Amino acid sequence: MTTDQTIDPQAEVAALIARSRAAQAQIENYTQQQVNELITAMVWSVAQQEVSEKIAQFTIDETQLGNYEGKFLKINRKTRSALYDIIDDKSVGVIEEDKERNLVKIAKPIGVVGALTPCTNPEATPVIKAISAVKGRNSIIIAPHPRSKLTNKMICDLMREALKKMGAPEDLVIAIETPALETTDELMKQCDRVLATGGAPMVKAAYSSGTPALGVGAGNACITVDDTADLDEAAEKIRISKTLDLAASCSSDNSVIVLESVYDQMLEKLQAEGGYIVSADEKAKLQNTIWEDGHIAPSIVAQPATNLASMAGFDVAEDKTFLIVPETGAGKDHPFSGEKMSVTMAFYKVKDIDGAIALTNKIQAYQGQGHSCGIYSNSDENILKFGLNTKTSRVMVNQPQAPSNSGNLWNGMRQTFSLGCGSWGNNSTNNNITWQDLINVTWISRPLATTKVLPVDEELFGSVIDKLK
Repeated sequence: MTTDQTIDPQAEVAALIARSRAAQAQIENYTQQQVNELITAMVWSVAQQEVSEKIAQFTIDETQLGNYEGKFLKINRKTRSALYDIIDDKSVGVIEEDKERNLVKIAKPIGVVGALTPCTNPEATPVIKAISAVKGRNSIIIAPHPRSKLTNKMICDLMREALKKMGAPEDLVIAIETPALETTDELMKQCDRVLATGGAPMVKAAYSSGTPALGVGAGNACITVDDTADLDEAAEKIRISKTLDLAASCSSDNSVIVLESVYDQMLEKLQAEGGYIVSADEKAKLQNTIWEDGHIAPSIVAQPATNLASMAGFDVAEDKTFLIVPETGAGKDHPFSGEKMSVTMAFYKVKDIDGAIALTNKIQAYQGQGHSCGIYSNSDENILKFGLNTKTSRVMVNQPQAPSNSGNLWNGMRQTFSLGCGSWGNNSTNNNITWQDLINVTWISRPLATTKVLPVDEELFGSVIDKLK
């Protein structure tokens, strides 16, 4: 300790890592049943009705972001769904046998996972990351955003208490209680695997830490509505997604692109769902409010539509829950085409599905490439064309984007809050990150029953031989 009584971040983190390693060593040889019981207890500790209610309200009080309903759904339902999604997965011992190649895969723990969590989703993110880590027989140290440090501590303490009651070391889950940039940097350097969810600078730091890292790219979800869609269903689900936790999620619908043949109808239906169309004057005021020096103003993030409008200097009725901004362009000269972290959506008109694809790619080349898109359509041809030609990791079809692309009971996506964006988003993976990304695998390879024989050149190289003459 230095003379001014401050703790050296390197030494502080080293002490936490030592505790975490000791805890992880105690479960390294746990059986599948033991592991499953631990993660079940961890989720139950936070997902009980009264506990979830307390966490949801505490999160709102501390962060002043989002709303109670969204926070409650995440801690009460999303954690349950995440547990349900992985509970039957085999993560201990032999996890796969490939008889054709005569291979056996054995799961091994990584060690200590260093997790970074954002203040926009501080309630369920620590839980989902923690159960993914423990499912792989790892321990985890969670570094929160300073704005949500007390929420993080509350949740981690509940999981720690549950682990202790189960006879496991409570240090399998450790919260950094006084987060600071230097401490987080040290965590990323000293842990065995970084699992980063947060802003672009934090994810970049994770990849630059020298430790193998799983980071996620920026979100800027673009949603297309074609002329075969059920417009009532589309409007309702867009509203659900846009207003979930007041758009705290990076998967919130940032741009809605509608084919011109159904544009006016869709606009009317969104208004009926609580959308407010801003005027040109209001758009200018809103732009000056949302962005400060080219960056999203912290004060506007995840706020009600009435508050957001008031900040911008105009009024909307209490029953209006999201703002619709008519837009034509994309890129830095059209900031509404980017992520807005608010209940604000850009609204576009295009001629056909090809126009929607081109505009989606243009918008996401500016921000959010590789993350997520959505389409409301009953045309298999349009859906496949959209999937083939957009540079995205996820296409949600006829589903509310924000609660769907990270997995939900109505689809087969893996449940997580960490969405890889592939090379498009400068990420090392583009899958929904879960326990499978937090293990090492030992491959046992036996000789094949029949050794493979290389085919003759004419068969292996075929017509290429003649083309290269």
